[in-house]
Amino acid sequence: MTKNIRFMETVLRDGQQSLIATRMHTKDMLPIIKAMDNAGYAALEVWGGATFDACVRYLNEDPWERLRAIKKLAKNTPLQMLLRGQNLLGYRHYADDVVAEFVKKSVENGIDIVRIFDALNDTRNIEVAIKATKEAGGHAQAALSYTTSPVHTVDYFVNLAKDLADMGADSICIKDMAGVLTPQACFDLVSRIKQTITLPLQVHTHATSGISEMTYLKAAEAGADIIDTAISPFAGGTSQPATASVALALEDLGFETGLNMEKISEIADHFRPLRDQYRAEGLLDPKVQDTEPRTLIYQVPGGMLSNLLSQLKEKGLEDLYDEVLAEIPRVRKDLGYPPLVTPLSQMVGTQAMLNIVIGERYKMIPNEIKDYVRGKYGKAPVPIAIDIQQLIIGDEEPMTIRPADLIPNELPTLREEIKQYAKSDEDVLLYAMFPQLGMDFLGRREDPFYDVPIQSVNVSIDM
Repeated sequence: MTKNIRFMETVLRDGQQSLIATRMHTKDMLPIIKAMDNAGYAALEVWGGATFDACVRYLNEDPWERLRAIKKLAKNTPLQMLLRGQNLLGYRHYADDVVAEFVKKSVENGIDIVRIFDALNDTRNIEVAIKATKEAGGHAQAALSYTTSPVHTVDYFVNLAKDLADMGADSICIKDMAGVLTPQACFDLVSRIKQTITLPLQVHTHATSGISEMTYLKAAEAGADIIDTAISPFAGGTSQPATASVALALEDLGFETGLNMEKISEIADHFRPLRDQYRAEGLLDPKVQDTEPRTLIYQVPGGMLSNLLSQLKEKGLEDLYDEVLAEIPRVRKDLGYPPLVTPLSQMVGTQAMLNIVIGERYKMIPNEIKDYVRGKYGKAPVPIAIDIQQLIIGDEEPMTIRPADLIPNELPTLREEIKQYAKSDEDVLLYAMFPQLGMDFLGRREDPFYDVPIQSVNVSIDM
């Protein structure tokens, strides 16, 4: 009996996000889209995550235009995005009307599959996005934010997968953002989920800790339907394992991948000089290409590693890198073992950095950490110890309801605030994600010198 395993290509989103902090220009993507579209991938991950932010903040590009430009060239292969549930692509919870509208417009502009996750695995923060995706005609893939802790057992994740299936998910993804899913744990988890539900199952990991290829082998053996890989020039390190390498190994073991290896080689040839260019520009730090077994201890995701190093460098404090890494699991334990995925990864990383840089733990506490302890991001996997809770928010009582229940509809206000510059619903949503950045970006667009084809935009503006 032939065994099948399909591949999702991540180079246009997670691959480049993990290695070059999402600084790839649209003009560098478009020439190879047709080849990618004919390579036999199950899907191309092209949008979401940090791409939206980076387009506006650093690349002077309209992320909606990027999506439309890619969709125009990709006629055969589904386009996929990553959505942070009620956080969308920003860093706070949005009202339900904004979530529904954003998902609707994402599908209308070219997204076929929406991978939806919540940083805390709080299903209350996922349900509106799942419903909106299905109503818009998209495929709703619900993701389990994988991590390990006393509470994050195989039973925990199997029950979570069942809950998400019951909520209407079209497929399930095991999202191992830190590369800590070991081969045996993967085999056990995939096997149990496949025994429990009938939905397609996708596995996502990172090569950071050096075990990802073994993890994917066990995923395939256990019956996973799709795995996520990156084309070789943007693979390895904090990115995903290499598409061609994993495919050739699995094909040798009797798996059918559906990939056209000639096209895969052509795609690699396109991205190889781009990788060298970004390295020459200083965007590809050698550290993020290292194999780091300590990831299995710190559970720090790839994108977080590169961004953390970048922040410390900007402050001239890169010598504190190892100390900050060691502080991260301590902060995570204090906060009830949240999975380290956006936005919790940035929040925990920032708190750990402050603890080390200042030299006193919790001397300075960001508002985001206070809001997390208040329950504004959802329910912590493990109740936060009373002494830590009091240290961070004093005698305040944390909330227990779904955070978005406290947020009234926002779209009418947002439309009014940005009506001077917004020409479409997409513009309003861009402003909703990043109000100050969005207003600046949309305002600059009024400049007659701004209106140039997206393919030729190569200006990098750091605001």
